[in-house]
Amino acid sequence: MGRRVVITGIGLVSPVGIGTSENWKALCEGSSGVGKITKFDATGYPAQIAGEVKGFDPLAFIEKKEVKKMDVFIQYAIAASQFAMDDSNLSVDSSNATRVGVFIASGIGGFTTIEREHKALLKGGPRKLSPFFIPSAIINLAAGQVSIRFGAKGPNSATCTACTASAHAIGDAYEIIRRDDADAMIAGGSEAAVCAMGVGGFAAMRALSTRNDEPKRASRPFERDRDGFVLGEGSGVLVLEELEHARRRGAKVYAELIGYGMSADAHHITAPAEDGDGAARVMGLAIERGGIQPDEVDYINAHGTATPYNDKLETLAIKKKFGSHARKILISSTKSMTGHLLGAAGGVEAGITALAVHRQTIPPTINLENADPECDLDYVPYKSRVATIRHALSNSFGFGGTNGALLFKRYED
Repeated sequence: MGRRVVITGIGLVSPVGIGTSENWKALCEGSSGVGKITKFDATGYPAQIAGEVKGFDPLAFIEKKEVKKMDVFIQYAIAASQFAMDDSNLSVDSSNATRVGVFIASGIGGFTTIEREHKALLKGGPRKLSPFFIPSAIINLAAGQVSIRFGAKGPNSATCTACTASAHAIGDAYEIIRRDDADAMIAGGSEAAVCAMGVGGFAAMRALSTRNDEPKRASRPFERDRDGFVLGEGSGVLVLEELEHARRRGAKVYAELIGYGMSADAHHITAPAEDGDGAARVMGLAIERGGIQPDEVDYINAHGTATPYNDKLETLAIKKKFGSHARKILISSTKSMTGHLLGAAGGVEAGITALAVHRQTIPPTINLENADPECDLDYVPYKSRVATIRHALSNSFGFGGTNGALLFKRYED
């Protein structure tokens, strides 16, 4: 058995708020962060709505001369990491730098930078390209910049596994600590794909909601009239620590991370497996490795994208794995409020799940007016709910059929 791992810091930047307390308050109140797109002129686009991060000032977190070296997804990662580190009160110095690592994911990376630099290339040729283009856009530079910021010299990596990327980053960071390659990891994900190419590309796939006249009601997981996901942006970062390391410095603990599963559907480039097998197996792996029984799971923060296939097949997978206990599990999709943050979704939702376990409160699924007949479990509609949560899963599923699940346990010293 490996070393025990706990969550001691949570940093969230999302469409519903900047900072963890602001996010938690908005989510428990059932507030949507979806609105009309302001980052570019979306006139003529099938989808003209998104979950944008509002009021974000990079200068509140980053020196002015450094901002131009970073795509927005890196800026969000730095902000979320700063919130998480401040929350954890973890200091990095010469005595522990090599034992603190960073593992921050993204599904797409610097899409805004790529779009901007491509325009510059077409207009003025290669001499118009910024020397900061590549280090601003590539996915591992979120982890790189965060490690530089805090002086963390331990394991440093980034995953790029679509919408499962953050869950994989947190799970892999958990395994790094368990096998004694680090004592603490700054882990999560970041995404900033609300740009012309990002929205246009997903719209071309017919994956996005086109409920343009009702943006706050557009993200409708498990709802009969759902018509696609709402693209979101932001970052979710956790500080993971080996339990005794956290105890020695008197750190507060939100929850213990006890299980991590990975699986593949091997079915289709975008659609989930029709029998829910990959999702069912990944939840089973997290539960098995966590050393608990399925009937000990009380809450699932669902992937819940509001796409026609995902919601009913995730529901099927839950039934497949949990049997009759599925109807006793409380389930919610916070994407109903944040939209879908792609590679950052798992990081934000892992943070929300840890908070739910810590505060014994479940954020709701909003916009669930008429449930899909094939989605017939308890999705905690409309209002947050106080409940006893011993164990909770955070599910993430991505294009290419890649799946991840994280199992959290209520911490009692």
